[in-house]
Amino acid sequence: MYRLALLSAIIDSLQNTLSSQPNRKVLIKQMRGLLKTDQPSPTDAQVEEMLQERRVEKYLQ
Repeated sequence: MYRLALLSAIIDSLQNTLSSQPNRKVLIKQMRGLLKTDQPSPTDAQVEEMLQERRVEKYLQ
């Protein structure tokens, strides 16, 4: 009797958890929206400069 009640509670809990999880496709679409900017992508030279600045900050200070 107690095992059946426990099993039922576990099943209910799992169903609530699964139904409350957001849709992956919606999440991916939202994340893509967060990454959008009006600025063009940095050039290779700009990226290298940013990396060099970061290295200076990290290792020389």
